[in-house]
Amino acid sequence: MSWRHYLTISTLVGLLSIANVDARSLIPLNSVVLTPIIESSATLVPFQHVRFCLRYPADCKPSFDETNRIELDLQTMQLLDRVNRDVNLAIIPVVKNYGQDLADSWTIAPDTGDCNDYAVTKRHDLLESGLPSGALRLSVVKTAAGIGHLVLVVATTKGDVVLDNLTTTIRPWQTTEYQWLKIQSASDPRFWNEIKSPKIAPSLSQVGRGIRIANR
Repeated sequence: MSWRHYLTISTLVGLLSIANVDARSLIPLNSVVLTPIIESSATLVPFQHVRFCLRYPADCKPSFDETNRIELDLQTMQLLDRVNRDVNLAIIPVVKNYGQDLADSWTIAPDTGDCNDYAVTKRHDLLESGLPSGALRLSVVKTAAGIGHLVLVVATTKGDVVLDNLTTTIRPWQTTEYQWLKIQSASDPRFWNEIKSPKIAPSLSQVGRGIRIANR
């Protein structure tokens, strides 16, 4: 399926309702459609991620033989919702200082942590649940206030969605109002690529309320 073909939000919300998950907490009810992130050229790897991979090599293994997208079915949405909520509740938020003393680093499942720790913990838990590495990609963004932030992007056959410690809502990436800077490579999580700015997607009034799906 090319990036120009979409699954409408209204359809996804219906699926979530069937799955007995609170759809309102997962996808905002607005007139957008799901599309995948478009990458450009390779870019510098975040220094703290280099340190993370030295500490947690199993979470940084290349995924050359795995799929880079997962099927966004009811079971997957329930899993994403559970992991997002559990990790957001398990870690107490603190501000960390990534100074020259290297005392602070990205850590899996700490008692206290920042956005980086939430994101790598969610990725780790989803890897442990059997999801492929290539579909679970850390991404560096800037918030509307200009603050650097790390989130987890899950690449699905119906578009890319975001797990974020700032909200329990699992959102399409282009509805977050973030400035998207860089993302892990799908084939090798040790490398990162720049992200092209998202184009404004057509609204439901433009595409209708039906599903438009084609084989990828």
